Amino acid sequence: MSTATSLTLFPLPSQSNLETFIAHYGDVYEHSPWVAEAAWQHGLRQEHDAPDALAELMGLMLRQATPEQQIDVIRAHPDLAGKAALAGELTHDSTSEQAGAGLDQCSPEEFTRFEQLNAAYKEKFGFPFVIAVKGLDRYDILAAFEERLDNGLAQERETAIQQIIRIARFRLRARADEAS
Repeated sequence: MSTATSLTLFPLPSQSNLETFIAHYGDVYEHSPWVAEAAWQHGLRQEHDAPDALAELMGLMLRQATPEQQIDVIRAHPDLAGKAALAGELTHDSTSEQAGAGLDQCSPEEFTRFEQLNAAYKEKFGFPFVIAVKGLDRYDILAAFEERLDNGLAQERETAIQQIIRIARFRLRARADEAS
């Protein structure tokens, strides 16, 4: 098995025109293809054919975005174990990620707790709770949810952006694994 640094994406980002790049990487950031477009406009070099390098560039584009654009990207994410998950309305990536953390196996009591925390979090911050669930289980996620509810708005927006960038890195690595 390859390491993340030796993996290569396909099609190669550095050799893709804008249309091809958006078609293959525009969904890395949930319902926010503008992040991929900004990365392409910034300029892709051969080093960006590696998932971690492309993730860094795309993350930079998100970090350099206006606060309003950042909030829009955060708001594009679904609630964890929320109604969209129950209705089967998540993107392929989100469905797979939530299932990997066992969120599709919550007891009725756990679903109720997720609903309560989702509502409290949105009430306080105005956007959904976002966490990179890879490597976590539902108990870890519930604990993080409760802990992060104590954060201030600026700290939580920054934490959400960091988590979104982490999600993008995992998604790009998974695509490179599939291409190899």
